[in-house]
Amino acid sequence: WEVLGVQVQADEDRFLMTTNEGSPFNQHVGYLDFDGGAIDYLVEGDGSWSATPSPDGDRIAWLHSVAHRPPELFLSDADDADRPEQITNSPTEEWLGYDWKRPEIVRFPAEDGVQVPARIYRPADVGAEANGGAVIFVHGAGDLHNVPTYWSSYYREYMFHHILASQGYTVLDIDYRGSAGYGRDWRTAIYRWMGGKDLSDQVDGARWLVANEGVDADRIGIYGGSYGGFLALMAMFDRPGVYAAGAALRPVTDWMHYNDGYTANILNTPQIDPEAYRRSSPIEKAERFRENGAGGRLLILHGMLDDNVVFQDSVRLAQRLIELEKENWELVGFPVEAHG
Repeated sequence: WEVLGVQVQADEDRFLMTTNEGSPFNQHVGYLDFDGGAIDYLVEGDGSWSATPSPDGDRIAWLHSVAHRPPELFLSDADDADRPEQITNSPTEEWLGYDWKRPEIVRFPAEDGVQVPARIYRPADVGAEANGGAVIFVHGAGDLHNVPTYWSSYYREYMFHHILASQGYTVLDIDYRGSAGYGRDWRTAIYRWMGGKDLSDQVDGARWLVANEGVDADRIGIYGGSYGGFLALMAMFDRPGVYAAGAALRPVTDWMHYNDGYTANILNTPQIDPEAYRRSSPIEKAERFRENGAGGRLLILHGMLDDNVVFQDSVRLAQRLIELEKENWELVGFPVEAHG
């Protein structure tokens, strides 16, 4: 399990700890004495709890959410916090009128035997009939956690996945290798090879859907943004034939052109480790797109004012695809959109 936050309390004889001890899918808060021992957790139950103590340390303001409800504000006494009082109720009546689901958390076996966690949205969950198709969503940031029992930062995609399920598609949202929440070995499994185990986890997820959820192997799509867009490209280029369609939003196409502070911690630098960059960059694998006629259709979407993954990333990849005379791909630029 992971320690997610530490604060020294006003009385200066204990820490206030935020961890996911007990389950990687929850976040809880408790006190830890300076002399060690077990953490005394303040609130139980599923979801995410984050705490802000008052300056005098007597009260705690809480933000709490669950998978199908966004965060709300709660208040409690610092030493009697097992039943905090809810202060806000933020969603509109219109939004609450829809039957938002708590996605089931499943685990599927990776090619190396590791059990990979994922959220699944089934058509039956929303009263629809499955059509045999599936969509795999790839979260961004790489080291982000997106299979929790609490409200996701990808709340738009959470709602979109309900729409997909209502149209008959099974949706799988995977916390692939590199994601946060599962400890050091999980986080570092992508070091020196982005597009290695993080990509094979997407492929194993697709195989699991076919074997266990009645999905047609020829009707699986994949999409994601930022790091998720990068992996969508790698899926379409490096694993031709697995996915019938891919959508890469604001994708990194060449890690040599991305933020050094992020990339060098994973791949070293191009001068030191050029091979890590070559095998991790989609632009180096573009020739494999629809190689020998295998593979699906690719859509690239990118905001021209992107201040994180610059639009030039997608332009350079488009030029490469043109040079290779590739077909069945499209680039759509959004003139006034930034990274989000």
